[in-house]
Amino acid sequence: MSTNFNFIDHFDSIDESQFNKLIRKEDAPFIQYSFLRALENSRCVGKDLGWTPKHLIESNENIISGFLPIYIKNNSHGEFVFDHSWSYALNRTGRSYYPKLLTAIPFTPCETRKIITESDSNGYVKKVINFMEEKNIETWHILYPDSNLKELLRNNNFLERFGYKFIWMNKEYKEFDDYLNIFKSRQRKNIKSERKKIYDMNITFQIKESDSLTIQDWDDFFKFYKNTYEERLQRPYLNIEFFKEVHKFRDTLKPVIFFALHKDQRIAGSLCFIGNDTLYGRHWGSTYNIDSLHFETCFYQGIEFCISKKIKYFDPGVQGEHKIRRGFEPKRTSSFHYIKEKDFRDAINEFCEKEKNEINRYLKACERYTPFNKEYKI
Repeated sequence: MSTNFNFIDHFDSIDESQFNKLIRKEDAPFIQYSFLRALENSRCVGKDLGWTPKHLIESNENIISGFLPIYIKNNSHGEFVFDHSWSYALNRTGRSYYPKLLTAIPFTPCETRKIITESDSNGYVKKVINFMEEKNIETWHILYPDSNLKELLRNNNFLERFGYKFIWMNKEYKEFDDYLNIFKSRQRKNIKSERKKIYDMNITFQIKESDSLTIQDWDDFFKFYKNTYEERLQRPYLNIEFFKEVHKFRDTLKPVIFFALHKDQRIAGSLCFIGNDTLYGRHWGSTYNIDSLHFETCFYQGIEFCISKKIKYFDPGVQGEHKIRRGFEPKRTSSFHYIKEKDFRDAINEFCEKEKNEINRYLKACERYTPFNKEYKI
């Protein structure tokens, strides 16, 4: 049986039913056909935005047997692994850092499979490196890969760069108070005080899971999401067309929106997605700047939801030291970088080694200053 590799420019070139057969139960929602296609069809990614799709497809006798998401990038927006200093350094030598190749889920720092195949993944790596030679592209970046791919990349001359995120873990809690019992008394009081501020203002919450979501819900959420970006004088990465595409495939993608209401009017919302054993917090927004509203809408409501649904993990996204004080535990993350030329590779390797030591010190400090009882071990 002959195997063919081909680069494609749009998800519409892929047969959906064939692609879906490659997806495993443990894969995150964001590697699903419907999610990636929604990003392209809504024009949240595209050449004019610096995200040119160049996905790699493996096929046998015209049947898709594997997939690797790739984007040709001419900027570093929406990646959550920051390499601006790398681009400045290479540009100062007279060489161009962009375009670069990126394997990631746009705007989504989620660890999941990035090479979707049951066969040997080495062929994908070799094919992309050959493409880099043909197009004179200096670098290829793979963000948040799964553990199996990490090992393959280490064996293929990729540099590993470390980062961190904060994850909440469900220790078979029966209710929110069980979770509060892991904290030292001062932090337990702080969390109760934050929640009391919200409920004393008569703010209530409405949870809309995939089977009850409506187009109006997405319109309301998008208003909050857009407003939060615009308050920072930024353009939101996602548009209303994307969210309406997600709505079409809500049974597969399993979105859930936590709405905050005051006097029966929605004032904020947090969007999550339900994975195999993880609740993924992705976006939030509000129309009012209310003390502790973000913590309640984005963290405590999600934690209560995980407890009630017996979901094992809550991943609210990268960064945010404030998450530690609310029970999210530090976890080291990885990205991998193929640097074609030796001089630049050596410089980036030195950078990554120094940064790794800093990350390790930071994570040790996080463990020392966690607000948990001595009996609770992270």
